[in-house]
Amino acid sequence: MYVAVKGGERAIDAAHDWLDRSRRGPADQQVLDTAQIRDQLAVGVARVMAEGSLYDPDLAALAMKQARGDMIEAIFLIRAYRTTLPRFGASKPVDTADMLVKRRVSATFKDAPGGQILGPTFDYTHRLLDFRLMADGELPADDTAPDSADQPEIPHILSFLNRDGIIEDAPQDDTTPPDLTREPMELPADRPLRLQALARGDEGFLLGLAYSTQRGYARNHAFVGELRIGTVAVEMEIPELGFSVNIGEVELTECETVNQFKGSKTEPAQFTRGYGLSFGQTERKAISMALVDRAMRWQELGEDDQGAPAQDQEFVLSHCDNIQATGFLEHIKLPHYVDFQAELELVRRLRAGAAGAAQEAAE
Repeated sequence: MYVAVKGGERAIDAAHDWLDRSRRGPADQQVLDTAQIRDQLAVGVARVMAEGSLYDPDLAALAMKQARGDMIEAIFLIRAYRTTLPRFGASKPVDTADMLVKRRVSATFKDAPGGQILGPTFDYTHRLLDFRLMADGELPADDTAPDSADQPEIPHILSFLNRDGIIEDAPQDDTTPPDLTREPMELPADRPLRLQALARGDEGFLLGLAYSTQRGYARNHAFVGELRIGTVAVEMEIPELGFSVNIGEVELTECETVNQFKGSKTEPAQFTRGYGLSFGQTERKAISMALVDRAMRWQELGEDDQGAPAQDQEFVLSHCDNIQATGFLEHIKLPHYVDFQAELELVRRLRAGAAGAAQEAAE
């Protein structure tokens, strides 16, 4: 397509070499290890896994190192690698009620059954630079991990609202949803497909949309009914065995929001739900997902279309993918010499024609 690039192989190879040396940094500095990235930059690793649609902390750390910290480039690398992997089957739906929780908070009930678990969070920090981190004033490594045997049952908070009938029932659908990583999206999309797209969507884009719903674009006030982070077991049905086996565990962030709903002629006033689920500790992403999910449900709930961006399926789902957006945006920095010369010649002809017409009018 870009014929004008031919002959520039030496320059491209030199650019790649310069990139590798820039990534490595000064030779007198210690090489950054992928294990350090995985364990000490875990929030960034979680974002790469979530938007790359591949749960593998080691590969996500490698992608971050290779991309020099460019998160979207790292996500691109993970998605590209994902396409090379064989598919052996599908796991069973994970049960977040059995999550080994390390963080669980509710903004709706202070004394929530199972308790509030603050966990590792920036929520209560002062947002002041900690210069001890530059002076190697680190705390000892924390090798402790929660023990499932010591954890009491932690029920979902929205189940108590559901029991009293003041929140809509959680949707129940046993049909297998389409796989967005293997099939192109078709609009309008059902909720399972929308949630897949949001889970892969760019965190910043979803954050902006979610913020817009809070400012009145969709007029849908929300409470965080529950936000929980922890690990869940992944099981897979083995046909030869006739039962499912545990094949590993993943860390997830789950958010359920409680949203206003005034009711209708057929439905009493009750709360409605928004839902977000994402790999790793990605609570900003999960909350944003839940708010945008609820905004896009306006039609099924019989609400009015307020023309808000977050309500528009085509707008949200067609623009939330940062890899598609990056590809389309960054291609314009590649050679477009022929296209531009055609545009330039057209502008010159128009200017010449306008100048000639002005001269004739003056005569």
